[in-house]
Amino acid sequence: DKFGWPKWKQQSGSGAGVILGLFASACPVCGSTLLAGIGLVGGLAALPLAGLELKILSFGLMVGSFILIRKDVKKNECVDCAPVENNATKESKPIIPLAFAILFALLNWQFVSSDPLISPYLPQNEGASVSDTLSGGLQEVVLPAKGFRSQISLGDSVLQLIENGAIDKEKFVALYKDRGGLPEELQNLLENSSDKKIVLTGENSGYYLNLLWPLGLANFMEANKTSPVTGDDLFNFASTGGWTLGKAKNGGEYFNKFKIVPLTPEQEKIVLAVAENTYRPCCGNSTFFQDCNHGSALLGLLELGAAQGLDEDELFQEALAFNSFWFPQQYLALATYFKEVKGTDWKDVDPRIAMGKDFSTSYGWQKNVHAKLQELNLLPKAEGGGGCGV
Repeated sequence: DKFGWPKWKQQSGSGAGVILGLFASACPVCGSTLLAGIGLVGGLAALPLAGLELKILSFGLMVGSFILIRKDVKKNECVDCAPVENNATKESKPIIPLAFAILFALLNWQFVSSDPLISPYLPQNEGASVSDTLSGGLQEVVLPAKGFRSQISLGDSVLQLIENGAIDKEKFVALYKDRGGLPEELQNLLENSSDKKIVLTGENSGYYLNLLWPLGLANFMEANKTSPVTGDDLFNFASTGGWTLGKAKNGGEYFNKFKIVPLTPEQEKIVLAVAENTYRPCCGNSTFFQDCNHGSALLGLLELGAAQGLDEDELFQEALAFNSFWFPQQYLALATYFKEVKGTDWKDVDPRIAMGKDFSTSYGWQKNVHAKLQELNLLPKAEGGGGCGV
């Protein structure tokens, strides 16, 4: 053979880097099915840094592989050739591999900088127009300091989740022990039924995310029999395998199992209409495809709202408000886009449009909002939000 056997030492790093890059390509949802193949339940949500470690490792392996391969090229190694030395080879400096590493880093900057664990700490380009807009109250409109006053209450849904084991009260409380403890209002929801309407704020949005997550996961809905999460991969999604605060080892055990929020056929029709047409910026799937915590939580909220008499328009408004607090950076940017590019105030934006594919999927937001605001130097910065794990 002309080229001989593969150089495993030099070339395996490149292959390993590509494979790791596939696993770490996006959020925990997107990697869950691939990781399930090697027995890692819950996808990247099961990793300490939610997949960031795989991105860094894959980058290092591919760069290292290139450097090793280049050494062979410099030696003119092949089966039929003897090594050739010349002054140019002896005097050459590592400028080419260094240049390659820099180029590779620049090309993959978006790959790493977009990671939820890194992006909040990077400097943002904030133009004067954004500063003026924010000072004019845009952030207060999208993410009011006093919170969003929902029309929905949790009722006895949390108590039923605890009774059926979908929430292990001791695990739930222990999770927040190292995070400063549960606020009194949330501690009360673990012990008593409450008809008090939810007031969602930047401080408590993460708590409600974890309370609504098992509700959307476990509550029975006839339409869930045809949900995209059913099938062989049921236990491997971030919404199922990633739910570790129940008594079962895998949250998939609870999927569509309990009639915690009973729905009439008409109410279920309303939930389905909204769920199939609302999306989230961490992936490209609808709320009905509840493959991560945000999808499950929003589905649970929609079920509660429909059962409490809200119509489609009201549920779309609720969905937009909750998503805004769960993804503050994306929706503050979206409000900036409508204000600065389209000339439309956030209060006048149709929630159906804001929550649609063009603006609330990961690819839609990147293409239509992020790219445009970056071009105009109008990207705002927001604090808060959370990832796809507990």
